Amino acid sequence: MSIPLRQAAAVGTYIVRQHLARRKRYPLVLMLEPLFRCNLACAGCGKIDYPDEILNRRLSKDEMIGAAEECGAPVVVIAGGEPLIHKELPETVRELVRRKKTTIVCTNAILMEKKIADYEPSPYFTWSVHLDGDRQMHDASVCREGIYDKAVAAIRLAKEKGFRVTINATFFNNAEPEKVANFFDEVTALGLDGITVSPGYAYERAPDQQHFLNRSKTKEIFREVFRRGEGGKRWKFNQSSLFLDFLAGNQTYHCTPWGNPTRTVFGWQRPCYLLGEGYAKTFKELMEETDWDSYGTGNYEKCADCMVHSGFEASAVEDAVRRPWKAMRVAMKGVRTEGPMAPDIPLANQRPAQYVFAQNVQMKLSEMRAQNEANAAKVSDKKAKARAEQAANAA
Repeated sequence: MSIPLRQAAAVGTYIVRQHLARRKRYPLVLMLEPLFRCNLACAGCGKIDYPDEILNRRLSKDEMIGAAEECGAPVVVIAGGEPLIHKELPETVRELVRRKKTTIVCTNAILMEKKIADYEPSPYFTWSVHLDGDRQMHDASVCREGIYDKAVAAIRLAKEKGFRVTINATFFNNAEPEKVANFFDEVTALGLDGITVSPGYAYERAPDQQHFLNRSKTKEIFREVFRRGEGGKRWKFNQSSLFLDFLAGNQTYHCTPWGNPTRTVFGWQRPCYLLGEGYAKTFKELMEETDWDSYGTGNYEKCADCMVHSGFEASAVEDAVRRPWKAMRVAMKGVRTEGPMAPDIPLANQRPAQYVFAQNVQMKLSEMRAQNEANAAKVSDKKAKARAEQAANAA
């Protein structure tokens, strides 16, 4: 694995402290979505069709830093939308790095060459470039030609300037294992510091609903990919060895959505980065008042096929801390690609999906409009008072 020793040590120490404090649920990675606006319109994305009133919203620098402190996770991932659009992002990253938070900015790299001078290399800072396969695969995924070449050029530039750079790759049911393995070889040759992989999650509002993976297909694809790379040992992954083993069907994990809590322009998102089924005003409210047991594979229909890192990486990391010999064995021998798979979680008792996202968005839109009207009224009152005072002074 290619997770930096500094990061691994910080996360390991943090987890031990949580166990000593007997905390059942705690965050590992804060997912920050300071905006939903993006300069791409990917077919597999479920976050690109908000009204402009929402797309124009931003979390401020103070709100982002406040969320990091409120949550307390040792790692902060800033995504979106496209975070490089955000004018306060450089200042936010500098402050998070100053506080020794492992800070990762996820970007499609379109603006990276233009904006890179606003950032400084640091052991606590990583660029994570979105790259869903080779030129043909990626450009098809993001629905625009030329983006793969732009991303590769940005990776090379960032490496030349001394930055730590990884990629994040999402694969769908049309992924060809041979092409994926060749792609991993190709990006490894760029000098990447790591690869983050994940199967695509079936966003209910994504334009393309035909290519999302189910769990059995996910395991088959990743077994075939890892088989072509010596059990995955040929490549550097920015993930725990047990999560990779899970993707290949060798581990049975329940998701731990509280491990990657998400703060968006709407608030703290329930229950996870992938599902927006309600929002809490504070992190404490999110942790204490969310009905966690009603979500996850086997509990909820929307979670049935999910094997995404934002839900299961924390599960794998906690398992590695409790049973380090398991993680060491996979790291040494590679991911097992033959033999029986671990039993999957039965789905017989899962509750049916509830399609409440549009309702929640409309509620948040109404709240935003009401707040805008209240702010406008305050400004109007101030102006009226100022005019009255001027008139009184003139008299």
